[in-house]
Amino acid sequence: MAQQPQTPQNSSSDEIDLGQLFQLIGNGLKKLFLFIGNIFKGIFHVIVLFLLFLQRHFLKFVITGVIGLALGIYLDMTKEPRYLSTMVVEPNFNSVQQLYNNINFYNELAEAKDSIALAEALDISVKEASYISKFEVESYSDENQKVQLFDKFVRSLDSTTKRAIDMQNFLKNFNSLDARFHTISVIATNNTVAKKIQPSIIGSISRNEYFQLQQNISDQNINLQDSLYKKQLMEVDSLQQLYKRVMVKEAEKPMQGTNINLGQGEGKENKELALITQVERLKENLVLLNEERANKSSILNVISAFPRRGVEVKGIFNSNKFRIPFAFIVITLLVLSLLELNSFLKNYKKE
Repeated sequence: MAQQPQTPQNSSSDEIDLGQLFQLIGNGLKKLFLFIGNIFKGIFHVIVLFLLFLQRHFLKFVITGVIGLALGIYLDMTKEPRYLSTMVVEPNFNSVQQLYNNINFYNELAEAKDSIALAEALDISVKEASYISKFEVESYSDENQKVQLFDKFVRSLDSTTKRAIDMQNFLKNFNSLDARFHTISVIATNNTVAKKIQPSIIGSISRNEYFQLQQNISDQNINLQDSLYKKQLMEVDSLQQLYKRVMVKEAEKPMQGTNINLGQGEGKENKELALITQVERLKENLVLLNEERANKSSILNVISAFPRRGVEVKGIFNSNKFRIPFAFIVITLLVLSLLELNSFLKNYKKE
């Protein structure tokens, strides 16, 4: 059957439909651009209103800022200087939570200005305790340390569980308490008091009976492992000496014909190579064991102790000549804004 040719009426209908579609799209884009333009106009209008507001009250802001600056300079000149001292530690035997609890307890006493309780907890005089104003503790770790912790964590798992562990999720859910190093900071009005409280901070962790038990067990396990490695080294050395004696005796035997057993000689060489490899592995294990013994010689390793004298806390953001003028200007801005709003509402009510 021959295909019916398209009539002019159908073609005209299609053109009308396409024209309506393009018109709808054009109207939609026009409304979208108008909406975006109105948003920018509104933002520009708000900015202009705010600038006009600042222009009307500029003198008030200047006077407020000058008064705040003068007051801030006076307070900075009369206040006692504050000193910052920091110490980096490495907790062992899961003592990090106890460390955080102790530091937070000291900080609560310092903020409450309970110098008597703080002096008793840190074994210092009440006067020295009154100098302390703040304690802080935070983890100290970078991406490399996190990767090392992940590697150590994975090594402790079985092969089946390793497949289900994802490094990205591990780093994403990384707990600051899992970090290897932690920084303890003390802010005081005396630059030598931090050094005096260092033994008490360390002793509060080291005197814990549970951690002492964990350390004793760790020492026993390290010593046992050390003795096993050394015993294995002696046994391997005895085997090496035995192989040498056997080889010497075989070399002393008279040659019988020209037959050479290459397979047997190759087997001996493989055994000697295996013994040498075993010796190197045992020596590496002893080195790692000595490092572990050094790292776990204390419940709380002090990587960097408190300095003899703390560093004075400075900086524009820590000074009253910045904070007080800023606070005065913000308060003035809020008060004038409320007055302007109140005036606008009154006029709007009248209209």
